[in-house]
Amino acid sequence: MITTDQIQIRDPFVLTDEANRCYYLYGSTDKDIWKGRATGFDAYRSKDLKVWEGPFPAFRPPAGFWSQTNYWAPEVHVYKGRYYMFATFKAEGVCRGTQILVADDPLGPFVPHSDGPVTPRDWECLDGTLYVDDAGQPWMVFCHEWVQVKDGTICAIPLADDLSRAAGEPVRLFAASEAPWVEQVQSPRHGAGYVTDGPFMYRTAGKLIMIWSSFRGGQYAQGMAVSESGSVMGPWRQVPQPLYESDGGHGMIFRTLDGRIMLALHTPNKTPYERAIFIELEEAEGELRVKQG
Repeated sequence: MITTDQIQIRDPFVLTDEANRCYYLYGSTDKDIWKGRATGFDAYRSKDLKVWEGPFPAFRPPAGFWSQTNYWAPEVHVYKGRYYMFATFKAEGVCRGTQILVADDPLGPFVPHSDGPVTPRDWECLDGTLYVDDAGQPWMVFCHEWVQVKDGTICAIPLADDLSRAAGEPVRLFAASEAPWVEQVQSPRHGAGYVTDGPFMYRTAGKLIMIWSSFRGGQYAQGMAVSESGSVMGPWRQVPQPLYESDGGHGMIFRTLDGRIMLALHTPNKTPYERAIFIELEEAEGELRVKQG
């Protein structure tokens, strides 16, 4: 058994299993996700979000797998009775992209489902997430990475009903610089730019919300946007102030077994010190804010 503050993890994602009264935790779990050969993704299981069983090897690359490095941001979604992992991968000379994996158990083993990345092959992309609209159409919402376009964007692409491939062209939803709280980053390799990371979709009682991450004051931060139409197509209005700005982000939202709304994110944003934290949220006029008291 291990406690949350003992688990090094970036991009934490929590799946609530109501039938078995437990939670599963996924994330970028290699000791150094930035360089070297990647190992895979580990998962953990808990009854209380504090003490965890694991790690369990949820994904290990099969022989001949196209990617060897930068295994990032796995999300696990239940869709039509199976478990689908959306995860980011990279290879030398190949654009970073999000591929879809599948399993019959939340602990895996997850195996490739899509034929390589579902994101455009000539785009540097990351952090794909699943969103199913009111008509039942599945979408991947993802980031077109700032290292290629300077002003990172968040885009959406329709998926085939079985999640095996894209079913249309990507649509640009917004750029990082459109959010008033976002500030430029400066990289020796890529120069100056605006970052988009980790989109996640959440529907409140009245609105469609997207949380996503960038930088403010030199620190990682978690922001929020609201669809004015209630559709994934937007237009998207940026909430002026971030939800969290103390060097943490790449969050997602889940409901606890007792019904509370929880934000999961990692902080600090420095390897190897990243840890998952859980922050209770509340709805206010259809939007979300950190619960006080």
